[in-house]
Amino acid sequence: MNSDTWSAVAESPTDNGRLVSYSLPAPGVTAVAFLSQAKGQERFFWEDVRDNTTFAGFGVAANLFAWGESRYDHINQQAHALFDSAIMLADAPEVAKPRLFGGFAFRDDFVPDNTWAAFHPAHFILPHYQLVQIGGDSWLTINALIPADENPQAVLPELREALAARHNWLRKMADSVSVSPSVTSKERPSPTYPMSPDEWAQLINQARDTIATNELKKVVLSRVCELRFVTDVDVDGALSFLNDKYADCYRFLFEPRPHHAFYGATPELLAKVNGRTLTTMALAGSIQRGQTAHEDEELGQQLLNSAKDRHEHDVVVVSILGRLADITRKLEIAPQPGVYKLSNIQHLFTPIRAELADPQGILPLVKALHPTPALGGSPRHRAMQFIQATEPITRGWYGGPVGWIDYKLDGAFAVGIRSAVAQERRAWLYAGAGIVADSIPEKEWAETGLKFQPMLNALGIA
Repeated sequence: MNSDTWSAVAESPTDNGRLVSYSLPAPGVTAVAFLSQAKGQERFFWEDVRDNTTFAGFGVAANLFAWGESRYDHINQQAHALFDSAIMLADAPEVAKPRLFGGFAFRDDFVPDNTWAAFHPAHFILPHYQLVQIGGDSWLTINALIPADENPQAVLPELREALAARHNWLRKMADSVSVSPSVTSKERPSPTYPMSPDEWAQLINQARDTIATNELKKVVLSRVCELRFVTDVDVDGALSFLNDKYADCYRFLFEPRPHHAFYGATPELLAKVNGRTLTTMALAGSIQRGQTAHEDEELGQQLLNSAKDRHEHDVVVVSILGRLADITRKLEIAPQPGVYKLSNIQHLFTPIRAELADPQGILPLVKALHPTPALGGSPRHRAMQFIQATEPITRGWYGGPVGWIDYKLDGAFAVGIRSAVAQERRAWLYAGAGIVADSIPEKEWAETGLKFQPMLNALGIA
């Protein structure tokens, strides 16, 4: 058995194999070096500054796919089967043990088009190699599928040798790796927007008319920005920029095929589950940052006092609480929203915590909460019908749940906003705005323009 065998893709991971995982401490290894040396392979990344933890992975030990309305259940079943018989050969901390990276398209009827050619309605990958950084400590893990009748102890020496060799290589690279945006002024493309301001205004007015005449209360509409480069999109440079400038966001990368990457820095957590504990949030209502501390404070107060934004936010809160009512207890929620300040924008924000009545891992919560009214609308079915009927460009994974699942089926998923999908030399950026009865097209256009800025700046576009 050799390393090429270990990294073979398994379309049905439990048919003829069993997961074997081995971990070792990896002092001196950084996520930057780890991802940089894996260029040209499948790559994955997640960082959450709140728990001081970074996850990264590359290569493929197993693929999990699902389609249609039952995609959450099917991924959950496959993940359970994969991890249920897993053998973990090292005394590693829980956080270093195997985990899946992936996500879901915004809509369950998603059909991959040219932009999203490498993405499925639901896709999760168990990396061949994975790294976890917790503060100053790092652990490397190798994941492999072996024949069900093979003795895991028999392959341990080869696993240990392969992982030690990878660790030594990464340590040598760590001091020489430097990632920064590589786009020069001559290479910077001009953004193009397939939807004009007039077409956007027509769409907003159509939504307002629908809200006035039926039960639809809110719908989130999106638009796209396209960039064409003369060389491959600098995903590593963009991710480095986001890690530096948007450290208070959830940063992610899912690259299921080399040079086909979905990545971003999103402020919105969909759900995080650890045993019985659920963490989520309501995030809706936006305004720009101020040029001075005084102006910034005034704008934040203006947001808190805005009837339109408070209504938009309240719709999200009420909807989330309704979806959680039957599956949680001991619900904790702030009585009033606060202001969540990012580097270029501020949002109304309400944190929510709860105890799960019957813990079944993270995916039942993803199924219950996606899409929240912050990305879909309210009522959910009416908003999704309107989006399907009117938006001219498919969202793909934009606005969908993206995150990770550990071997206990717990995990964390963010909402895939402030994001881009890159394909070779092209990138598509997405931004959305919540539309309610008194929305003004020009203001919603400006708001989406503000939301494009993080990804434009990350790609070197002023």
